[in-house]
Amino acid sequence: MTAITPQTSIPKQGMDRRTFLQQSSALTAAMVMPTFPSKAKRRSRKMGVSVASYAIRWRSRDDSKTYPGFANALELLEHCHHLGAGGVQVGVRNWTEDFAGKIRDKREALDLYLEGQISLPKTEQEADSFETEVKRAKEAGAKILRTVCLSGRRYESFPTLESFQSFKRSSIQSLEWTETIMARHHMKLAVENHKDWRVPELLEILKHLDSEWIGVTLDTGNNISLLEDPMAVVEALAPYTMTTHFKDMAFEEYEEGFLLSEVPLGQGVLDLNRVIDLCLEANPEVTFNLEMITRDPLKIPCLKDSYWETFEDLPGQDLAHTLKAVRQFDSPHAMPDVSNKSSDEKLAFEEQNVKKSFQFAQESLGLK
Repeated sequence: MTAITPQTSIPKQGMDRRTFLQQSSALTAAMVMPTFPSKAKRRSRKMGVSVASYAIRWRSRDDSKTYPGFANALELLEHCHHLGAGGVQVGVRNWTEDFAGKIRDKREALDLYLEGQISLPKTEQEADSFETEVKRAKEAGAKILRTVCLSGRRYESFPTLESFQSFKRSSIQSLEWTETIMARHHMKLAVENHKDWRVPELLEILKHLDSEWIGVTLDTGNNISLLEDPMAVVEALAPYTMTTHFKDMAFEEYEEGFLLSEVPLGQGVLDLNRVIDLCLEANPEVTFNLEMITRDPLKIPCLKDSYWETFEDLPGQDLAHTLKAVRQFDSPHAMPDVSNKSSDEKLAFEEQNVKKSFQFAQESLGLK
């Protein structure tokens, strides 16, 4: 493993820009109409589904006749097959050998790929159960496992820089334990940029690990919350990307910063064709898993002092660029409103958002 050395900026790489935005900020430049990708680079494939796209319906106990909850991964696989998905990314915790076999049989019968979701071990003792989960996922046919270092959000989880630095050290330790396990089973672990790491920090960790078995689950929208240009994030992380949380994002101002929300593909700020091309150019085998989380917009309180506590040298220019982009974004679609809906309305809204995303992916992105 290589030594960790601090980095303070995203590697400079060329970006696709619309002429009328060439003089604008980097983040504003991401807010363009879709480009037309090179046919030589694009390869038709089916989009998969992250279980988070069904965060409301997953194991729901609501007594809905139209949208009954998914009791387990078998039911999710069946539903996503009827939706037209190419695969599913779902948690593998507590799978038995028998259940892994049932998932394998169902996946093969439906011709779907499978990716697992797994939690990092916090101690060496937990590494044993982690390895069992890796083996079960492999038995079911998964080759990639998505994970996160932080389940929450950096600016909400850590009150001080010291607490964040402690988290960073423990995360690296966990990844070092898991690297040995992933290498032993020839499985890939894809760490998501999950509102925890800015790009230089995640690249620093990946270069420290220096392993073919550890890469990235590229979330195409999360790092806007950390004041990073989403297209610059894609460009920087694409060479390390094994799989994705493929999404579109919208935002608007509020008094302490801005609101950020997943929206159906094609309704937000991202140049999704460009995202696909960058990922495929770096890794022709990359998978695109829809993560359309149906929820109220998240508050990004970047104008509060507490937001800045865990950042040593976050440039004020990044804040200016982000807020400029937020103010320039003008969507004909309203930001999602979920909390005021009934249970059945929430479930219907979730299904509608997923179906709209699949329609756009098929008609406009070449993801058949």
